[in-house]
Amino acid sequence: MTIERLAHACLFSTDLDRTEKFYCGMLGLKLKFPFMAREKRIGFYMEVGEMQFIEVFLRDTPLKNQEPYIGHICLETDDIKGLTTKLHANGIKTTTPEPVMGSDDSWQIWCKDPDGTDIEFHQYTPASSQLTGKTCIAHWLL
Repeated sequence: MTIERLAHACLFSTDLDRTEKFYCGMLGLKLKFPFMAREKRIGFYMEVGEMQFIEVFLRDTPLKNQEPYIGHICLETDDIKGLTTKLHANGIKTTTPEPVMGSDDSWQIWCKDPDGTDIEFHQYTPASSQLTGKTCIAHWLL
């Protein structure tokens, strides 16, 4: 038995339409299918890449002042500068004005989705630990 890949990450949203607009409309993820209960949409699945998904479920109360259900999700991009420009053009604040090189030798930038979930975006480089397997020194903990 082997684990092939991450099947999906699950997020909660207080506004499914707003969340779908962010991920599918702005980021270009593909809406795969809805979750329905009593003829009401209670969530949906989005395709990030081949057999890679994010599921979203409706949550009636805001997540503020509660423990997060997920630390963050990371989405890979092939154009992190272009994505950063698009985020800023759509009024999305990022942690830094421009992408930064992470300790794993991957370009990264962070923002929050409409419900406050942290999103990390990566653009791999030939030196990225994800490709080379080399040890990544967690400089933010030193």
